[in-house]
Amino acid sequence: MTIAIQVENLCKQYGTYVAVNNISFSVEQGGLLAFLGTNGAGKSTTIEILCTLLDKTSGAVDINGYRLGESEHSNAEIRKSIGVVFQQSLLDHRLTVYENIQHRGEMYGFSKAQFTENYNFVSTYLHLEDIAQQKYGTLSGGQRRRADIARALIHRPQILFLDEPTTGLDPQSRQFVWQAIKKLQTETNMTVFLTTHYMEEAGVADQMIVLKKGKIVAQGTPDDLKAAYAYDQLLLVFHQQEQGEAWLKMKGLPYTEKQGIYAARVDSTLDALALLKEVEPLIKSFEVIKGSMDDVFIHINEEGDQG
Repeated sequence: MTIAIQVENLCKQYGTYVAVNNISFSVEQGGLLAFLGTNGAGKSTTIEILCTLLDKTSGAVDINGYRLGESEHSNAEIRKSIGVVFQQSLLDHRLTVYENIQHRGEMYGFSKAQFTENYNFVSTYLHLEDIAQQKYGTLSGGQRRRADIARALIHRPQILFLDEPTTGLDPQSRQFVWQAIKKLQTETNMTVFLTTHYMEEAGVADQMIVLKKGKIVAQGTPDDLKAAYAYDQLLLVFHQQEQGEAWLKMKGLPYTEKQGIYAARVDSTLDALALLKEVEPLIKSFEVIKGSMDDVFIHINEEGDQG
């Protein structure tokens, strides 16, 4: 197992404010990490540190075998091996997509042949042929995101950092961008470090980390976190609420009620089926709702608030 990113006891402090508070984690080469948290949790600060854009206060970071901050050479080697897509685009609105990416390639000193090879690589994954000669400023949100990712990939990095890459995109554009990212990861063994507010995207990651107030409050595979923090719900509407509440209490089921709809927590849909057979004479209608990745995120943050 090769580790692409190793973070140990990383801290970032501004005066008395602690933005990143003693976090440790690792990402395997070729893996996809979903790095999650509410606004202000410390996600973007962590990315900026890992990308050599922001000095850490303390801790140790190794990226592709180079120690962050050890020397300018070490930081330069880290920058060569990563690509970054920020929330805000860095491309010139007056230039075409091709010109923007060509300009980026010149910064790496590529020969014409090397640039052409790399450009064809990114164009294959991001389908740039239909937008290559359009000015960046005239593109739709989804088209701009394709160009942003292409810019980050033109030097064929080993690690791709994506800071909320699909925020604000329509569902079709989001799906296209996400499919391209997954295809790059699986076909080229690229390591992907992703922040997102869309939990269905996080759900296909190899590993999830949830940050709250600068601290890691949960981490594991999506299945691990779903098992720990999500649960199915059985929604019931009773003929008579008093009878329904008495039955729920008799069964010892935790529940909430809103506008006559009772939501009872169940461990599985099979448990719900057994309960439905028993309660059938008392109910007008029912619905079984599977636990989701949104539930994971909400329950982790609620638990952190209570703690």
